[in-house]
Amino acid sequence: METEFLKAMFSEKYGPGPVQGFFAPGRVNLIGEHTDYNGGFVLPCALSFGNYCLIRKTDRPYVRFSSLNMKFETELSVEDLNKPVGREWVNYPVGVFAQFLKRGVRFPQGADLLFYGDVPAGAGLSSSAAIEVVTAVAINNVYETGYSEIDLVKMAQKAEHEFAGVMCGIMDQFASAMGKEGHAVYLNC
Repeated sequence: METEFLKAMFSEKYGPGPVQGFFAPGRVNLIGEHTDYNGGFVLPCALSFGNYCLIRKTDRPYVRFSSLNMKFETELSVEDLNKPVGREWVNYPVGVFAQFLKRGVRFPQGADLLFYGDVPAGAGLSSSAAIEVVTAVAINNVYETGYSEIDLVKMAQKAEHEFAGVMCGIMDQFASAMGKEGHAVYLNC
């Protein structure tokens, strides 16, 4: 999807102004599909499609989440970013905010976030991991928290465990964060 189109959709939803955009790919696994959560070697590849997150910090004490795919919008107080919410989809990005809070990051300013993904949900291509990773990368950059890519991978995995209730291995988030075009990632889980 064109970034300019997403920026236009963001402006339509949240108003004009500067916005930052981030992307995290989905993944396909070549070898070791079920060894990642059991411990073992895997060989995933990042895909050319994934999830986009456009984000802007605001002066308001709440965070607004919107998905073009899910036709979903909600807003949460910055104090409520540490607990799951009733809507399953938004638990992925909220869970990532919660992981930053657990590490002592505070959000004195809220934010507006718009998500769009072209990873087919439920196709085994890690659309949820891409949402978590793109959220972690966006927060890390916009709030200037300084966490490493490995830290972001671990936070994304914890978000899936604690907020989506899926006890996944590290492969999906690792491949989304570390995968490079034209390369496989050899990982001992």
